Amino acid sequence: MAALGLNILVGYCGQVSLGTGAFMAVGAYAAYNFMVRIEGMPLLLALLLGGGCATLVGVAFGIPSLRIKGLYLAVATLAAQFFVDWMFLRVSWFTNNSTSGSVSVSDLNVFGIAISTPQEKYLLCLGVVMVFALMAKNLVRSHLGREWMAIRDMDVAAAVIGIRPVYAKLTAFAVSSFIVGVAGALWAFVHLGSWEPAAFSIDRSFQLLFMVIIGGLGSIMGSFFGAAFIVVLPIFLNQFLPAAGDLVGVDISTAMVAHAELMIFGGLIVFFLIVEPHGLARLWSTAKEKLRLWPFPH
Repeated sequence: MAALGLNILVGYCGQVSLGTGAFMAVGAYAAYNFMVRIEGMPLLLALLLGGGCATLVGVAFGIPSLRIKGLYLAVATLAAQFFVDWMFLRVSWFTNNSTSGSVSVSDLNVFGIAISTPQEKYLLCLGVVMVFALMAKNLVRSHLGREWMAIRDMDVAAAVIGIRPVYAKLTAFAVSSFIVGVAGALWAFVHLGSWEPAAFSIDRSFQLLFMVIIGGLGSIMGSFFGAAFIVVLPIFLNQFLPAAGDLVGVDISTAMVAHAELMIFGGLIVFFLIVEPHGLARLWSTAKEKLRLWPFPH
């Protein structure tokens, strides 16, 4: 879901962002404060309010996109990552004056239904992701989505034909930050349960960027492919590499598996950027076209 939000900004609007982890952290900590400071706050409303706070922060750090782009914009959004990390580490109010710096939530429920088992957590996440994916799919097909794509392809030409770059870029940052903020709150509440600012480090931002690049820039389905790939590949390598090493009589350590994972990620990103910039989503659509014509390709 966070990759979906980032794909709207990077894939559809062409604005590079390296601060996605920061916006996830804002959503998580904002939702946490709404839950602990307002008695009887519903979980879903807290998630949405956390996304709203992430929207404000995203728009604030998206203002430089009006003047800069490319690598310079990436560095500007990277500043958001370091600023948010510092803020949640140093300002104890955000952690409800926790001495350890970590926060936790428990007794989650939606409409009076307790969310405690893995199956219930999965269904909750699945429902939220489906709603936001449908919303994003319709949004990129609307006039606003066409404005984003026009800005991505050539912002000067888009301005000439009447598209307002300020409005298009800031709405892309707003929508992206909102989705990312809700994703961060959902991930913290449902998956982690207890977390600290290190859970939303710059590594998280790069991981989400890898999901978007490998899955496919400018593709809703590509966000799901990229997320599945990033999640499944480490599991596959942890099982396959030691087994392959045993077959050839080589002892492969856990550290070597972790290094191999990073090397494969880097190689795949270079491959997709050069050979297939549209990622796994384009490969999927190509395969569907070939299967539709098979076995009579002519």
